Amino acid sequence: MFNILSPDIVFQEVPKEISLALTVTGCQIGCKGCHSPHIWNPQHGSPLTAMRLTELLEQYGSLITCVVFFGGEWQSQQLCSLLFQCQTAGFKTCLYTGEEDVSNTIKAHLDYLKTGPWRSEVGGLASRNSNQRFIDIATKKQLNYLFIKD
Repeated sequence: MFNILSPDIVFQEVPKEISLALTVTGCQIGCKGCHSPHIWNPQHGSPLTAMRLTELLEQYGSLITCVVFFGGEWQSQQLCSLLFQCQTAGFKTCLYTGEEDVSNTIKAHLDYLKTGPWRSEVGGLASRNSNQRFIDIATKKQLNYLFIKD
């Protein structure tokens, strides 16, 4: 089981979607310059069970179109179960990971995937030079251009 911080409603992480953001604690990557090093500690936050996710989807369901997990890929079986729960409830799904890729098992439960560790010298998704990629899983198209403001 993993823990999450307090959920948020976000507008920029998944273009054209209003998302329920679930930040999973216990990140094992530890990117230099990480804006959220407090999420490295797996003890922070509260447990995300199937029942708790049901409550969150009922609470926020009329406001959102997507559920985005920030992390959790290191516990892929639990993550896949929770992603499937979101899909079954009719929501799109997204995973933000600092890894270069995730398993096809996880991808089978995703609409969108953001990959790549934070590297300050090249910036995030809004940078044309970013090492990070935002992918539409169904089309396999990279959608980074949606984050870049000219």
